Amino acid sequence: MSTGYKDSSLKVFTLNSNPVLAKEIADQIGIELGKCSVTSFSDGEIQINIEESIRGCDVYVVQSTSAPVNQHMMELLIMIDALKRASAKSINIVMPYYGYARQDRKARAREPITAKLVADLLQTAGASRVISLDLHAPQIQGFFNIPVDQLVGVPILADYWGSKGLEDIVVVSPDHGGVTRARQLADRLKAPIAIIDKRRPRPNVAEVMNIVGNIEGKTAILIDDIIDTAGTITLGANALIENGATEVYACCTHPVLSGPAIQRINDSKIKELVVTNSIALKDEKRIDKVTELSVAPLISEAIIRVHELQSVSILFD
Repeated sequence: MSTGYKDSSLKVFTLNSNPVLAKEIADQIGIELGKCSVTSFSDGEIQINIEESIRGCDVYVVQSTSAPVNQHMMELLIMIDALKRASAKSINIVMPYYGYARQDRKARAREPITAKLVADLLQTAGASRVISLDLHAPQIQGFFNIPVDQLVGVPILADYWGSKGLEDIVVVSPDHGGVTRARQLADRLKAPIAIIDKRRPRPNVAEVMNIVGNIEGKTAILIDDIIDTAGTITLGANALIENGATEVYACCTHPVLSGPAIQRINDSKIKELVVTNSIALKDEKRIDKVTELSVAPLISEAIIRVHELQSVSILFD
C-alpha cells in the first residue's frame, strides 16, 4: 500500500517472530520496513545488524515473544541494545503477544514472577515504551516504569461475529477469570453471558463442569485471551453441547496452540475457532476450522497515534 507516511523519523523494524504482521503494519502506516538482518553464529548466538541510520528516529520493533519464546526474547533484547547504541530517539516495543505473562504472581511458594522479570529485562536493555495486545493479566502494566499501551482484541472479534449473522447468541467464559472479557464481547453483541464453573471434587478425579447462565437452545461463543493446549476450551465446548447449546464457536486473541491443541480442536464440538495474527500461525495449524483476523490495522493506528502524540485510549472504546 505504502502511500508514503509524511514523517521519515518513524521507523518500523521486525525481528523473526512475526515478519508478515510487521510488513502489514508498515504497509498500513505507509512506510517501508526498516532494514536489518538477524542471523546466528554457528553456536547459536544471535547477531543483529541494523542496515540504515536510525539516529534521532522513533523506532518501533515488532516482536511477539511466542515460541521459541527464549530465542525471540533474546533477539528483542539484543535489538534494543543495538538501537540504543545507534542513537535512536525512542525505542518502542510492539509486542502483540507478551510471553511469560501467565507467570504474573506467586501462586505457590518459591515461584518466580517471570512476567515482572521480562519487564525488567526490556527496561534495562533500553525500551522506552511497550505496545501490547490483551495482556494475560492487566497488572503487568504496573510491572513497568515506562508507558505501556494495552490494545484490546474484543472489538475485532465482535465485528467478525456481528458480520456472521448468528441467531440467539450467548457469550461464554470458559472460567471465572475471563468473565470481564466475555462481558465486553457480550455488550458489543447485545447478548447475555454464561460462565463455565469448573471444580475438581478431589485430586485426580475428573472436573465437574457446571454452567452458570442459560445456554439451552442457544448459539454459544466461547472467548479466551490465550488458547494454548486447547484443553479448557474443547472440554468447555463439549460441556455446552451436552447441556443443550445448539452450536459452539470459539475465539481468542493469542493462538499459542501448542502440543495437542490442533488435534483437540479438530476433534471437538467447536464449529469455528476465530483467532488474530498476534502470533504467526504455522501452516500445519491452518486447519479449516481456524479463521485468522488481522490486528495490523489496530496496531498501525496505535503506532501513528503514539508517534503523533494523540490519545491511544480512543482505540479501546
